[in-house]
Amino acid sequence: MNFVAFERAKQGTGASRRLRNSGRTPGIVYGGSAEPQAIEVDHNALWHALKKEAFHSSVLDMEVAGQTSKVLLRDVQYHPYKQLVLHVDFQRVDAKTKLHMKVPVHYVGAEESVAVKTENCTINTVVNELDVTCMPSDLPEFITVDLSGLKKGMAVHLKDVKLPRGVNAVTRGSQNNPTLVSVVPPLVIVEAAAVAPVAEAKGKGKKK
Repeated sequence: MNFVAFERAKQGTGASRRLRNSGRTPGIVYGGSAEPQAIEVDHNALWHALKKEAFHSSVLDMEVAGQTSKVLLRDVQYHPYKQLVLHVDFQRVDAKTKLHMKVPVHYVGAEESVAVKTENCTINTVVNELDVTCMPSDLPEFITVDLSGLKKGMAVHLKDVKLPRGVNAVTRGSQNNPTLVSVVPPLVIVEAAAVAPVAEAKGKGKKK
């Protein structure tokens, strides 16, 4: 994805407030060998871009003053109750340096699985994104996990997922193989009518 940004000359709280009032969002680009660069972005264009999943998880082409550079979205600050982006941070991408990113997970095929179609189970999604490391050229927009083979009692763990080439998952502590998806069996309801006679019989036995 690509977007256009503009060099921002004035900084500070007052300047940022005036910038937002004019329909622009202040931001900064950091990382690499260059100094941090203050930028501004059209707010409406940024707002619509932020609704796209790829804008959060892909290497972006940022054009500033006619020059294009590769960046990643690293942080977004929103107004607590207004539909307003207060500030945005981007990080420069070095083509020769590995990235550490969170990548969305797309689950497909659950409705076609035996667990759902035949056994009336519920698919419980535990993880919606994965921490990964990879070279910028290998960064996937998302990772697809096929759930069509699920049956009652099964679960999908990290090691069950085939990651794209060049992509490695990052785990922490003892959770080196976390559960991504679990299959929840249908709730079994015991009919009250079937239990009542048993309880009544026991009660009569005690009286004697």
